Amino acid sequence: MQDLDEFTVTDETLRQMAGTQNPRMKEICDAAVRHMHAFAREVNLTPEEWLQGIQFMTAVGQACTPIRQEFILLSDVLGLSAVVNALHDKKAKELGTQSSLLGPFFREGVELTPMGTQIVEKPTVEEIVIYGTVTNNDGTPLGNALVQVWQTSERGSYDLQERNGESMDMRGTFRTGPDGVYYFRTVRPLGYSIPMDGPVGAMVHAQKRHGMRPSHIHCLIGAEGYRELVTALYFGDDPFIDSDTVFGVSQSLVVEAKEDPASPIPGMRAVHYDFRLAKAAPGESGRVGADPTKLMKAAE
Repeated sequence: MQDLDEFTVTDETLRQMAGTQNPRMKEICDAAVRHMHAFAREVNLTPEEWLQGIQFMTAVGQACTPIRQEFILLSDVLGLSAVVNALHDKKAKELGTQSSLLGPFFREGVELTPMGTQIVEKPTVEEIVIYGTVTNNDGTPLGNALVQVWQTSERGSYDLQERNGESMDMRGTFRTGPDGVYYFRTVRPLGYSIPMDGPVGAMVHAQKRHGMRPSHIHCLIGAEGYRELVTALYFGDDPFIDSDTVFGVSQSLVVEAKEDPASPIPGMRAVHYDFRLAKAAPGESGRVGADPTKLMKAAE
């Protein structure tokens, strides 16, 4: 038996974990231990600070509900979600449309709606059209592709916030026709602050960050044999377009609503955006995130 110090305890921890049978689990856990121990040594972490960290993580978990995923929010504001997205994109055989964050407000189970539907139940501002084509990287239209969209209202809140999860709004699910075309009506979503009333918001406040996300529409697009695309369209004239607090904006995803004679619904300003899907490896999914209700059920 040896007396352990701040360095040898790392070696002993790894030794005790050496019997882990799942090789990927072993790789991840070993790396996590090495990096956590190195972090504690680098900042000379005190017992009081360690307890504060434990209290913070406990509070993050306690803030999670079936309609609020505080851990996904924490991952987002620390840039971890963006890193995972970027790493996932690097593994692709080919690159299609650039990905963005799924975020904590995605919901499964939105019913299929006819093309051209207004996804906002009671719009109170100007309606706009979002349209385009879903293709592969060669430009071949992908028929029967599933297009799921969700956004905030013109007031800057998701239905999970405005309706407490009791009903759905500002969401649509469509199937492209043989020509790969999709289109729907909506209103321009308002940019918004991430939830600042929980532990993650308190951390963002302490870091003197604004906590704002620019106006955007989330998109989740899939087709048989292709990588599922998680992305979003960002309105370029939003004042926070260059400082998204969760690091989701890419230049290729910035759009503008404007007069467009090619729009499938005349008389409305339109956003035209074509999505390109990359071919998938067998069993591969491009999704980074989940419906918060599913995470809560899985933890029960």
